[in-house]
Formats: sequence, C-alpha cells, structure tokens
Amino acid sequence: MSSSDYHCRVAVFGATGLVGRTMLKVLEERNFPVTDIVPIASARSAGQAVQFKGQDYIIQVPSKEAFQGVDIALFSAGATASKQWAAVAAAEGAVVIDNSSAFRMDPDVPLVVPEVNPGDIFKEDGTPEHIIANPNCSTIQMVVVLKPLHDLFGVKRVVVSTYQSVTGKGKVGRDALESELAGEKQDEYTHFHQIAFNAVPQIDMFTENGYTKEEMKMVNETRKIMGDDTLSISPTTVRIPVYGGHGESLNIELAKDFDIDQVRDLLAASPGIILQDDPSARIYPMPLTSYERDEVFVGRIRRDYWHPQTLNMWIVADNLRKGAATNAVQIAEVVNTKRK
Repeated sequence: MSSSDYHCRVAVFGATGLVGRTMLKVLEERNFPVTDIVPIASARSAGQAVQFKGQDYIIQVPSKEAFQGVDIALFSAGATASKQWAAVAAAEGAVVIDNSSAFRMDPDVPLVVPEVNPGDIFKEDGTPEHIIANPNCSTIQMVVVLKPLHDLFGVKRVVVSTYQSVTGKGKVGRDALESELAGEKQDEYTHFHQIAFNAVPQIDMFTENGYTKEEMKMVNETRKIMGDDTLSISPTTVRIPVYGGHGESLNIELAKDFDIDQVRDLLAASPGIILQDDPSARIYPMPLTSYERDEVFVGRIRRDYWHPQTLNMWIVADNLRKGAATNAVQIAEVVNTKRK
C-alpha cells in the first residue's frame, strides 16, 4: 500500500476541550491521513457535533464500541478517564496516545517527544506500543532544547523557572482569567489566588519536599525522556495572566565548554526549534511569538557571567500545540511510518 493510499480511523477523546479541539485542528493542518474521525467526550457533550475538514461529526460517549475499528486514539480527557478507557481502546487494537499524567511515569509506557526519543515508541519487534504517554507541556519544550545540547556537550544541571499561561489549566483556566478581568466576584480562585494582574508561584499542589507536583513532573519526566537519571533539574513553576504560550528561563550547566556561536548554530539547526536571538533589535521569543505555532522558540542566549560551562536562555512554545496537541499528533505520525 502506498502512503497516498493509506488512511486510518482516529478517535479524539476529550474532543470538546481546548486540547481536544486543538488536536482536531492540528490533524487537519498537518494533513494527517484520516479516513474517519471519532470524537468522544463525556455524557454532557453527547449528541453535540465537532467539525473536521468542514464536516460535522457527532460526539460519542466513551465505550468499548466507540473504540472499535480505531487505529489511533488521542486521549485528552484527564487522568481518571485515561486510566478507565486507555486499556479498553488498546484492547480494541488502537494505539493510544495519552495526554494526561496517568501513564507518564509507568516504566512500561514510553514517554515521548518525537524530536528527542522517537525510538521509544516501538517495541523490539518494530510494532508500536499499545499506550504512549505525552509529557507535560512545560517538560516538552524544555527537552526539545536540552536534547541537542546534551548530545554535544552533556547537560549536568538545569535551573528552570516557568512562566505558564492560564490555558495550561484548560478552558477553566482561561475562563477564570476572563471572569476576573470582567470584575466578577470569585467564590474560589481557580489559580489558587487572583491571576489577573498577578503571578502565582504555584501550579498544582505542593509535595512534602516543598516542590509542587508540576515541578516534580519536570524533574522526573525529563530524566525519563532523556534516558538519564543523573540529570539535575531544579524547577520553579509560575502561572501568569496570558492566554497562551509558556515561557521558560533556563540556566544550563554543561559537562564541556562551549562557544556561544556554536550553541546558536546548533540550536538553529535542530528539529523543532526556531532561533530568535538578536537582543539589540529587540528580537527574542514571547508568548505571542508562539501563538498557533508548533515550534519551540529560543533566544536571549548568553554565557553565565559567574559559572563556567553554564549558559542562560529563554524559550517559549504554544502550550496547547507543541505542549500538548501537536506533540501527540507528531507521535501518531511516527507510529504511521511503521503502518504504511
């Protein structure tokens, strides 16, 4: 069968959410070889329709029957739903690409960023794993940048501070900011505190070690994706009042010395990265830069003034796209290379 004749049936579980809708959009934009779309969501959305390539598709509730005949199932309905339905979909023959936290640290489930570890998608016999986990949004954009640096210089330690948009919490996060900006009374703050005109240094709940769950995701997921448990990652995650695009300030200690121009050339030539690094002309990444884009934008590259073999940089990516939907679709594209 030629690639032009190849098509597959794709389910999108969580099709009415921000990430689910973005998945549908990315599938269409990237001309993924879809023969049929199966949108799935909770019972309150059943009977509604979503559009794909100009056609309406009726939303189904999750069931064994809904996953029958599905080749690839993109999950973005939360960890509880994934734990309940991923195995069901996989048993029906689908390759499940899960955007929740349900399986990320499961040693039997690959955690994949296609620019970093695409080989982890497949078993030893060359067939794709039944369930593949999509990493946390803040982890994805960081490892895209760390990978080429680690390959050439060796990464020893990363200090990362994130500036994460409200859409990282989905539609409820965006709606909370809009409600606050409209001056509506808040019975409870979605982002723990007022987010309008503010910055909240807490994403998810705190753990016993003083770090939040979001911060520990960055530590554990990065080590798993990079295949290196010796990596030292020290994160602080912060929510800011922008609608889309996560920013990250990285301080990266390398095992070997480097030349700044060499670093710029390396990153500019690496897959999934766009270099925007001309501070004298006020050219550097911003959340608006990344809007509706699939790449990780990198700038403000400079040597750490006080620490040898250490550099600083600023990176930004669209959290709904590369941080979630696009990465999942890219995994599906790699899966399809073995199906054709």
